Amino acid sequence: MAVKPLADLIDDLLAPALAAQGFAGRAIVALWPEIVGERLAARTRPLKIDWPRRRPAPGEMSDPATMVVRVESAFALEMQQLGPIVIERVNTHLGWRAVGKLVLKQGPVDAPVVATTAPAADPALLARMEREVAGVESEALRASLARLGAHVAQRAARQRSDTAS
Repeated sequence: MAVKPLADLIDDLLAPALAAQGFAGRAIVALWPEIVGERLAARTRPLKIDWPRRRPAPGEMSDPATMVVRVESAFALEMQQLGPIVIERVNTHLGWRAVGKLVLKQGPVDAPVVATTAPAADPALLARMEREVAGVESEALRASLARLGAHVAQRAARQRSDTAS
């Protein structure tokens, strides 16, 4: 049996639901923070794309779609002002003038689930943590403690540098 990447399985499962909302794939939904930026993505979510019902005549350009976006109530006025920029970014992402209008639906926006990757650890810091936990007998516990110590030290260093700025 061939092993399939999890992303392929998710695409297969989400495709019908996204297609019902006018999304050809999960790209706009999944890449929303990259398309509009973290600041906008924290306060908005794409809901659906309404495609025009009329088919264009041969040689005629089709009408652009309308994208419906949920926006936090307090942010709606600012999002309305940023609408043309959002449309431009979505169209740039899609590679063609697909969206021509933005409709805002006010309501609560759930916090995005963001998969983050840990930054590369400082080798000197990791070595210091290894020395600190060298007396622990269990290899698994020793490795876990070293990683935890390095993480705590890196976080504290980041906080110190943030407050110094």
